[in-house]
Amino acid sequence: MRRCCEGVGLPCLFKGVGMASPRPPRYLLVFDFDETIINENSDDSIVRAAPGQALPEQIRQTFREGFYNEYMQRVLAYMGDQGVKMGDFKTVYENIPLSPGMPDLFQFLSKNQELFEIILISDANMFGIECSLRAAGFYSLFRKIFSNPSGFDKRAYFTLGPYHSHKCLDCPANMCKRKILTEYLAERAQEEVEFERVFYVGDGANDFCPSVTLTSADVAFPRKGYPMHRMTQEMEKKQPGAFQATVVPWESAAEVARHLQELLKKKC
Repeated sequence: MRRCCEGVGLPCLFKGVGMASPRPPRYLLVFDFDETIINENSDDSIVRAAPGQALPEQIRQTFREGFYNEYMQRVLAYMGDQGVKMGDFKTVYENIPLSPGMPDLFQFLSKNQELFEIILISDANMFGIECSLRAAGFYSLFRKIFSNPSGFDKRAYFTLGPYHSHKCLDCPANMCKRKILTEYLAERAQEEVEFERVFYVGDGANDFCPSVTLTSADVAFPRKGYPMHRMTQEMEKKQPGAFQATVVPWESAAEVARHLQELLKKKC
């Protein structure tokens, strides 16, 4: 993990990690983080580090739909004013529970790393994701993590920035996961790595956007009863066949592991 940029008055920004794969894998597996890998929204979770484990009403009233990243910047500034430090945030992130069955899925992937290239695309933040995954012991599974840059400035305030800008009308102003996934696949193709299938595991509306680009060879794993699942069902009703990927809803990530296991058996 990169350390804070001491003495220069700039926030230390965590914006991506990489691990080289010894040979091209067959499959790309894309994960969301909040309410997918972990069983909570980590932005809500960190409020446990605030005084009284709550935010003042005047802060909460500043939220605007589509501008959650900006809202969280204000939340973090308030928490910094209240003396909440790096260690306080780290403790919260490290103790957020994984979603049901997620350890089973990660254990399966650990045993089949040569077949899967694994990336994470999340509208949370790099520092929090790294803390959570390292504590759970699964950080090294991920070739690349795409999330909002974050770090601690010279005041020791937790700072957050937007990931990028984009023109998608369906996504929050700071991140379009479809843009990230499309660019990643194009970049890997230039490096002569092309995948037989893409698997996408998520839960939110911002996970539906990239899943629409999946092909009939691919699989979308929406968490059952969450926005991504509802949106795939609505699209199928309104435009039958428009959502091309196979849809496999899950309540426990062990169901995702079983589906992938069956796929590998058929390939043998």
